[in-house]
Amino acid sequence: MNTYAYARVSARDQNLQRQISAFIEYGIEKSRIFSDKKSGKDFERKEYKKLIRKLKNGDLLVIKSIDRLGRNYDQIIAEWAFITNAIGADILVLDMPILDTRTKADTLVGKFISDIVLQVLSFVAENERANIRERQADGIRLAKQNGVKFGRPRKKYSDDFLSIATDYIQKRINLKTALRLSGVKQDNFFYHIRRIKQLITK
Repeated sequence: MNTYAYARVSARDQNLQRQISAFIEYGIEKSRIFSDKKSGKDFERKEYKKLIRKLKNGDLLVIKSIDRLGRNYDQIIAEWAFITNAIGADILVLDMPILDTRTKADTLVGKFISDIVLQVLSFVAENERANIRERQADGIRLAKQNGVKFGRPRKKYSDDFLSIATDYIQKRINLKTALRLSGVKQDNFFYHIRRIKQLITK
């Protein structure tokens, strides 16, 4: 039997160390700790897929908390069933020791309680994320009502660039001359020309 661990954070600037330290403290070798810096919206994660390929019947998968596995209630339940039933591996959630499928053979009641706790925690985790999204949407709506503008500010063009762009649009100068005078690369120049044309026609 081998013991593996899986850590996940949603963004590249977030730190995995807290989860990894907990696994090392539990006694898991670094070479058997897999981690992703990616959203939990699905299971299309490079390191997670590597881990699943390694998991065998009788192995143990350790995670810090249930939402590290995923963030969608139905997906968590389905993936949990796949690992424990199809692969035959066990799962331990460090932050919730009652979620330890190694106890499933002890009593039917123990397995029943573990399954219920898993479903409740998965539902609570997804519900909390839904509440956070709703609060964010309310905040954005309120801010807009108070005149706060979101998104990148529109680029303001210098008089020199506008003069060059106008000469190019009206075919007084060719592309090569316009690029030399503006110091802008061709793709970027065409992008700004399209924007300026839109501004002119508004």
